Amino acid sequence: GGLILFAIFSLIMDVFKIGYYSSFYSCLSAIKIIYPIVQAIFVVVQTYFLWVSAKDCIHVHLNVTRCGLMLTLTTNLAVWMSAVTDESVHKSHSKLKKNMTEEIFRWLLKERSQRVGMRSSSVEECNCNSQICQIFKNGYFWLYPFNIEYSLFASAMVYVMWKNVGRFIDHHSHHIQRLKFRLFRRTFFVGIMLGLIILVSGLGVLILYEVQVNSSTESSKKSQALTMYYIFNIVCLSLMSLVCIGGSVIYRFDKRDMDRHKNPTRTLDVALLMGAALGQYAISYYSIVAIVASTPRDTISALNLTYALLMIAQHTFQNVFIIEGLHRQPP
Repeated sequence: GGLILFAIFSLIMDVFKIGYYSSFYSCLSAIKIIYPIVQAIFVVVQTYFLWVSAKDCIHVHLNVTRCGLMLTLTTNLAVWMSAVTDESVHKSHSKLKKNMTEEIFRWLLKERSQRVGMRSSSVEECNCNSQICQIFKNGYFWLYPFNIEYSLFASAMVYVMWKNVGRFIDHHSHHIQRLKFRLFRRTFFVGIMLGLIILVSGLGVLILYEVQVNSSTESSKKSQALTMYYIFNIVCLSLMSLVCIGGSVIYRFDKRDMDRHKNPTRTLDVALLMGAALGQYAISYYSIVAIVASTPRDTISALNLTYALLMIAQHTFQNVFIIEGLHRQPP
């Protein structure tokens, strides 16, 4: 379900990208327009393949199957790297344009076009001036995160399939059990409602923060937006840390056997979880160093320091809770 959700947004991104590049067919290489078309076909075929075959354990043509799955995995990683690079270049160009006058920015574009062999007059032709072109341009850059997540999601699923090639499963294992999910049980319902409230509140705070910081020129309003942003995140991280600690305490009272058998899906889950946390640990560490070394130390700095420390604590408690939960047997 998650894969299909990201695939749909990736296809919408490809449509926007085709529309955007089609506006410049006279001064762009044809490969620019062909690439999103091929990528859309790849997304459709791969999503169908994973939907149909994700649960298969293949025991024939093992080497050919492993080769094909590894080729698909590396293709997804290449698409992911391409998307991350494109998004980074777009952000750097946006920041460069914001900090320079229009004349200097256009001169830089002309210099760059001459280096890559493009006609200087084509720079004017390749400017995105129409409203429909701006919609396509902004639309596909906003949808890049979904394409990035799709590539990572698909890579993880293909990796598990690759690990399962030739694997034998013990069908007599006593711990295989279907989970029963009832939406309106009291605990589930309360958890879902609280989660939705925090999600909607977080989106509202993010929108207000972006509007205040990017549109306002007054430093007082920017300071208020930062204060609101940090306070909201500090409250959320505190609640999440308490909930994870509470869950770990409940594990101690609810004694169950631990599943120590080899499981490629669980191993990948733990590796991805720890790998993703390392990035956040690094960001929080550098934030703490920057805050401690900077002067003056005002309210915003104190809130930022608290936020960075809570981020480290929350990720630690959450990872311990999840990893322990992944190894627990059902009742």
